[in-house]
Formats: sequence, C-alpha cells, structure tokens
Amino acid sequence: MASSKDWHSDTKQVRAGLARTENRETSEALFLNSGYVYDSAEQAAAAFKGEVDNFIYSRYGNPTLQMAEERLATIEGAEACRVCSTGMAAIFASMACQLEAGDRVVASQALFGACHAILTKILPRWGIQTELIDGTDITAWQAALAKPAKLVFMESPSNPVLQLVDIAAVSALAHKAGAKVIVDNVFATPIHQSPLKLGADIVTYSTTKHLDGQGRLLGGAVLADKAFIEEVFQPFYRQTGASMSAFNAWVLVKSLKTLRLRIEAMSATAARIAEKLAEHKAIEAVLYPGHKTHPQHKLAKAQMSGFGSLIALKVKGGRAAAFTVLDSLNLIDISNNLGDAKSLACHPASTTHANLSDSERLALSISESHLRLSVGLEHYDDLWRDLCQALDKIVSD
Repeated sequence: MASSKDWHSDTKQVRAGLARTENRETSEALFLNSGYVYDSAEQAAAAFKGEVDNFIYSRYGNPTLQMAEERLATIEGAEACRVCSTGMAAIFASMACQLEAGDRVVASQALFGACHAILTKILPRWGIQTELIDGTDITAWQAALAKPAKLVFMESPSNPVLQLVDIAAVSALAHKAGAKVIVDNVFATPIHQSPLKLGADIVTYSTTKHLDGQGRLLGGAVLADKAFIEEVFQPFYRQTGASMSAFNAWVLVKSLKTLRLRIEAMSATAARIAEKLAEHKAIEAVLYPGHKTHPQHKLAKAQMSGFGSLIALKVKGGRAAAFTVLDSLNLIDISNNLGDAKSLACHPASTTHANLSDSERLALSISESHLRLSVGLEHYDDLWRDLCQALDKIVSD
C-alpha cells in the first residue's frame, strides 16, 4: 500500500490528518471541549512540561484543529501549520511573534487595507521600522534589502489589483539581508502557487476565503517549517489566544476536500470572463495574471500553475460608473468577501481600502474606477450575461 506521503494532492485534500476515535467514524469528529483531564497529577505535570503528548487546553491545541492543521500543511507542502481565528490574526501573529523594537520590515506596498495598517500604523508604534516599496520593481527590492532587515512581507497576487512579486528573487535577496519571508498566498491558494518551494519561509492564509469557499467561517492559517512553528510562533500563539474555534476548524476540514475542484472550476471561468471583459467598450483595463495584457503575465506563468478566481477591472467613468455597474448586477452579489462559491464584486476604494488616504490608494494603483470581481461556481453564460448588461449601462450611445 502506498504511503500517505506518496498520495496525490487530491487524495491528501480528502484524507490527510484524519484521526478517527475508537468509534471508527467515517466523517471527521468534532471536539467541542475546552479542556482535558489526566490520569494523574504526575501526567498533568509532565504534559505541561511537554514530556508527554497530551492535549492541555483548546487554546493550545485541539484534536479537530490538529486535523485541519495537518491536512492544510500536507496540501501546502509545509512541515507544520497552526490555524487562527481570522486571516488577520494569522498575519499579525506571524509578524509579531518574531519582531521587537529596533527591527526593520520591508514590504510590497500593494497590500490589503488591514495589512497596510499593521505595517504603517501599529508596528511603528512599537519602535519597528517599516519600509513599503514597489513590489513589482526588483531594483527597489535590491535597494531596500541592501541593509539588514528582520522580515519581508508580500501579497502575490495582491489585493485588489493583482500585482505580483517575484517570490524566488525577493526571497534570495531577503535571506542575504537576514530576513525571513512571509507570503500571503490567499489569491493564488495552495492549488496554484507554492511560495515555500519558491524560497519563502512562511505562508499565511485567510481560510475565510477560498479554503472554506462557502461563506461559512472566519479563520486563518500560518504554515512554515516545524522549528519556526514550534519554537517561535507557538509560544506567541498560545499566550495571545489567536487559535481557531473547533467548530470552524471542523468546517474547514470538510471544505478542504473539494478545494481543487472549486479552485480549478472558478479559475477556468475567471479566465474566460477576463478575455471577454478586455473586449468590452466600457472597460478601460483588465488585470488578471492569466491574461496576456497583465504587465507581469510572464512572471505569473513562471511561478503560478493557474491564475485564480479574482479579476480587477477598471471601468470608464470613475466612481459613479463603478457604482452603476455594481448596482445593476442581478446575479453577482456586492460583497467585500472573496473566494466564495458565489460570485462577488466590490469597489475597493470605498470598502476594503477605504481606510487609506487618497495618496496611499494612488500609490497602490487603486482608483475610483476599479472594481474587484471574485468569480464563483455559477455557469459562465449566466455570469457573463449579468456582467454585460451591467457594463452596458455605463456605455454612451
């Protein structure tokens, strides 16, 4: 019989981490308990010393969380994983667990609004220097990493305009500068990009997005080598209470079984829609890594095996036109979430990145004309019909 290490990724998504109880249940069990008991005081003391392998408290670990962590780590190709209460909890904890006053962080400036706030508002209050650069410009990385740094952070593709960072090249520069590299891989998912294989040290996810993919849970994940997770991340994670709830972990375990099926179907539809959008007279620009007009299409083909379900589009006519398109949609929902089985669209400048100043949004190439489209599992014909009728509302006769 083949070892689980030899299983195809699709098989791992269904079976990795499965830990049946003595009841031999087919489906994964849900452990809704907060604490655990011991056979003796000596066993309890040994458990707290780490001398025996016992669950201690569900803030530290839980059988259901462990199944989710092992399954996701296996899919990602990581040695270890910890699941968190939200995606932002995962990102913040992955940084805070290793930073202290006087450290320096270099990051791509194309970021989700909350990530931008952590780097520009929270960390500097703690005496941590942060430098944001144009992540698409390798010379900017070379200049920023010509002096020591503790951490490099990037989204690739970025939220919301799908800019890419050359993960392999930047990781090599970061390591020479003494920095660990964190990649937020939410838009690509582990199905279409493997940052650890490209040289990154840590991968983060909002499991709220594609990994669940059905709008049911809040969650996050941090994946890295075992030494980092156990020696650096876990002490911070345990003491600050960033852990995921058992119920959300149980839902996530179920969701991961269909991850490839959902991602590949959504991405195929997104690619078709991007092609059609590029031809519509109401569109000023389409940004999709798999489309030939994307300025980093060559890099996307080199470091991604697929191009995802997210499309950034720039309509003609500014905010008024963008709002008209959103308000005219009948099938696609207006929502700031993404990666769902249902197609969703939003206006980033007034929602996900509304906390940024006009100048900050301009630096991130986010205009009032931009819309972000997350393509779901609906039929292509229905989605294109809805988009087309909405876009036609802003086309002058």
